[in-house]
Formats: sequence, C-alpha cells, structure tokens
Amino acid sequence: MGLRKKSKNPAVFSHEFVIQNHADIVSCIAMVILLGLMFEVTAKFAIMFITVQYNVTYINIDEGTDSISFYEYGFKDLATIFFYMLIAIILHAVIQEYILDKINRRLHLSKTKHSKFNESGQLAFFYLFSFIWGGSILTGEKFTTDPTLLWERYPHSRMFFQVKFFYICQIAYWLHALPELYFQKVRKPFSLEMLNKTGFPYLSDAQNNQEKQ
Repeated sequence: MGLRKKSKNPAVFSHEFVIQNHADIVSCIAMVILLGLMFEVTAKFAIMFITVQYNVTYINIDEGTDSISFYEYGFKDLATIFFYMLIAIILHAVIQEYILDKINRRLHLSKTKHSKFNESGQLAFFYLFSFIWGGSILTGEKFTTDPTLLWERYPHSRMFFQVKFFYICQIAYWLHALPELYFQKVRKPFSLEMLNKTGFPYLSDAQNNQEKQ
C-alpha cells in the first residue's frame, strides 16, 4: 500500500498564504468598502473611496448658460486611487487566470518566455482599454474639435469627470504594479525595471505641476 504525501497548506498570513490568495484578500477588502455604502454611518466614508471627489459647479449668470461641473484635486483622491488600485489587482488576477494561463498551457513556453508573455499580455489589455477610453474622452469632451484645451492653462486644476477618472485609473493601475512585484516574487533587477514603469513618473509630474502653480 503506497503512502500518500500530505499537501501542506501555508500558515495563515504567511508570505506563501498572501501570495497564493492575494486576489481573494483584495476582493474582500474591496467588498468591505462597497458594503459600507449600505449603512448611513459608514456611507460618507465609503463613498470617498468609490466616487470622484472635489466636484465644483460653475454657473454663468451673465450669459444664462447651463451650469458646468468640473473636478479639482486634493488629498481625498488618494482614497479613490487606493480603491481602484484594489480593482486593478483583482482584474490582473482574473486576466491572468482565465485568459493568459490558458494560453500559456497551450503554447508550452519556457519559464523566461512565460513571464515575458504574462507581462506583455497584461500590458496589451491595459493599453487597448486605455486607447479606447482615451479616444472616447477626446471625442466626447470636444478635445478633437478644439485641441487647444489639451495645453491651455496647463497644469489643469479643473477637469471634466471623465478626464479626472481616467487619470485616477491610470495612476491606480501603475501603482498596483508595486504589490504585484511582491505577489509574483519578482527578482530585484526585474523589480527595479518595473518601478520605472509604475506611478513614479506620474508622481514626479504631479510634483512639477505643484511647483509651477
């Protein structure tokens, strides 16, 4: 009679446990934030994570035109970026498990090509999504008919809803690469390379904008 090897589950909250179940853990955190909307006491805090903050409405009384809503920026945006960073981690895991891993099994790639394929696949989905969304913003917010809106009064302190939400999602996606380095056990040289692709360029650009103002 052959002996069966007992599969050892990693200890709870150990490194292996967090790495293996990071998508489930992040999903639970995002679910707790969403559940906060159901209760009046916590709704005002939960909505800060989910919706775009600092809405300002301008009304031109002299011309009698309709009111225009803009969005400014502030510290509350960090909470919104944090929430959508969680969403980016969840989507990263879904794309990896249900699309890229299935393609990898058919291609039988080597370990090096496997990691490169995963990185390129994730970026391909992100670039395609950003291209489609960015194109819809350019046409929907009349940037194509008046391109000067892109650089007039730069850096922009007032933004349309879609523009600010696009920026928040972009920053959240690149910042989500930082915990992904830990989840994927990436080697140090490769992690330093990935840091250059994360939100640090966005943060440095934001700092330069603050100095210009």
